[in-house]
Amino acid sequence: MDKFVDYLKRGWPALLLIVALVAVWHLAVAQSQSLIFPTPGQVLAGTVELAQNGTLWEHIGASLMRVTVGFLLAVAVAVPVGLWMGRVDRVYHTLNPLFQILRPISPIAWIPLAILWFGVGDVAPVFLIFLAAVFPMIVQTANGVHTIEQRYLHAAMNFGVSRQKMFHQVIVPAVLPDIVVGMRIGLGVAWLVVVAAEMIVRASGLGYMIIDARNAGNRYDLVVAGMAIIGLIGLLLDVVMRRLEGLNSVRWRYGR
Repeated sequence: MDKFVDYLKRGWPALLLIVALVAVWHLAVAQSQSLIFPTPGQVLAGTVELAQNGTLWEHIGASLMRVTVGFLLAVAVAVPVGLWMGRVDRVYHTLNPLFQILRPISPIAWIPLAILWFGVGDVAPVFLIFLAAVFPMIVQTANGVHTIEQRYLHAAMNFGVSRQKMFHQVIVPAVLPDIVVGMRIGLGVAWLVVVAAEMIVRASGLGYMIIDARNAGNRYDLVVAGMAIIGLIGLLLDVVMRRLEGLNSVRWRYGR
């Protein structure tokens, strides 16, 4: 009960701000008498319509599936590569320039090549999501290894700890906070890219739903509904990653 009250105390300013913005949105549409842009009530009605016929859950499930696959593939590549770069200077100086060249390239710029290589199925958006997530995680993981306090390594060497044990029991636990931060950044970027990635998908996903609603009869209530749902899911994903950052096993390097 105390935790719930604490959440309310911390969350009410944000809730009030959202309510105020929705009220301003409603008043602006009512005053302009727009026949195209929807009111909050029309957006809610469109969302209920999609939820009742099951279409909404299909699109959400498809988007989450693609983001999950692309993100997990990025984690599987980025964490080992980042640890390797952080521990071996020659590898870092070889790979880092390449990653710094590729990292600023927007995943959207890869769409023509993704279609050329993988067609318009599920593989192309997963590839784009992978590209969006992998580079932030590599950079953050390698940086985490570089910032490990030397006293941890010196203490382990003084006790005669083997290199393998040092890696698994000292380096990896010490760099976990940076890995999780990289995962949080990568997941946020991956979810951001999902709309653009799903523009090349045949018939599923929140991005496809937005484009289809715009093209099939100017259903801007469904366009805005899709945008709001993407934002809410992004918020939930960020909350989950923040909880992961707070685990004691993740933050042992920093004590309490």
